[in-house]
Amino acid sequence: MPHVTLREIGPDIEEAVLALRVAPAQEQFVSGVAASLIEAADTPEAHPWIRAVLTDDEPVGFVMLSWDTVPVPGRIWGPYFLWKLLVDAAHQRRGIGAATVGLVADAVRANGGDVLFTSCGQGEGSPQPFYEALGFVPTGEVDAHGEVHLALSLQSGPER
Repeated sequence: MPHVTLREIGPDIEEAVLALRVAPAQEQFVSGVAASLIEAADTPEAHPWIRAVLTDDEPVGFVMLSWDTVPVPGRIWGPYFLWKLLVDAAHQRRGIGAATVGLVADAVRANGGDVLFTSCGQGEGSPQPFYEALGFVPTGEVDAHGEVHLALSLQSGPER
């Protein structure tokens, strides 16, 4: 498995991060990087935490969370919510997504969080089995967009 790191998106990697794309069948489940950055800018009260995912200093993914925020029902989930996770189609099925979630879980734990939430669409190709394999469990909530909400206890959450 490649060595995975997270870092803020600076000018030196911005173009490469913006060029990342999921497989066509996954596009219904996660928006692209540019749309995600716009969504973050439009929702500053979610305290967006945005990182590039790198292997060997090459951008291969993107992750965005609501970070230590007060939830607003139907609008902002949290306090720690995995809002976007994107691994470029050319780099999938190598453990990068799982390693990224592990790094995110470590960062949330280090900041005092004990639960990491996320949500995902349902249907063919849904990432729900991926999240459940990492230990996320459905909360019973389905939002107005039809997304299932999941929670990961960080007392036992994925090990890197």
